[in-house]
Amino acid sequence: MSIKMPVFPLYATAADKAGWWLVRLVCVLVLVFLLAPILVMVPLSFSDSSFLAYPIPGWSTKWYTHLFESPEWARATRNSFMVAPAATLIATTLGTLAAVGLSRASFPFKGLLMGILIAPMVVPIVVVGVAAYLYFAPLGLADSYLGLIIVHAALGAPFVLTTVLATLAGFNHNLVRASLSLGETPFNTFFRITLPVIAPGVISGALFAFATSFDEVVVTLFLAGAEQATLPRQMFTGIRENISPTIAAVATLLILFTTSLLLALEWLRGRKR
Repeated sequence: MSIKMPVFPLYATAADKAGWWLVRLVCVLVLVFLLAPILVMVPLSFSDSSFLAYPIPGWSTKWYTHLFESPEWARATRNSFMVAPAATLIATTLGTLAAVGLSRASFPFKGLLMGILIAPMVVPIVVVGVAAYLYFAPLGLADSYLGLIIVHAALGAPFVLTTVLATLAGFNHNLVRASLSLGETPFNTFFRITLPVIAPGVISGALFAFATSFDEVVVTLFLAGAEQATLPRQMFTGIRENISPTIAAVATLLILFTTSLLLALEWLRGRKR
């Protein structure tokens, strides 16, 4: 992979070039400063100490072994990879349909409806957790996978809605009109014309919805029982009761997982372009 050097205008002075490099150096330093607390967890996951402490006395993979052999962590991992994809599928479907409808229709109180749909993004998560518990408990959905998936989908749908709306802002609706005028059904037009064009926005929104569900802990504390504990809740429990380097091992694997998702997203965007 080649690194492209910046191309400066002919009238750029030495001060302009120095300023260009200074701004980018500051950006890199800020990025390193923000990522440093996350990257600190990686060496700790290979420590042979029973405590999270620097300097590291020795190196070992026993915490990864404990992670894969622990039934509690295995159950939490299974729950996370069951709840997050289901919530992502629901959030992506509802968010995409809502975005398409809002982008094509004009009606009174459209702004109010938009505000209601994106409210889960701005309402404090504790309020969402308490409200969801009070509403779902009488229905028997508390301490259930279904209730957890519904709330996680509601938290992720606004991200899909906003990203797809941003993509639809540059969408040429004449393509849809041309397809309909040629006798194609609205259903086939959506899947053969609209969806391929807005696919980058849909994929980005789905990724945000998945990350929101996978990382959610507050709502899970209210709605999930012992059998529905997810990875973030298990990590929260471990930090509260007994800080173990196993948490660092989980954090390292999650960093690799989320980084892989981001790289896959950028690869898909490159293929789409």
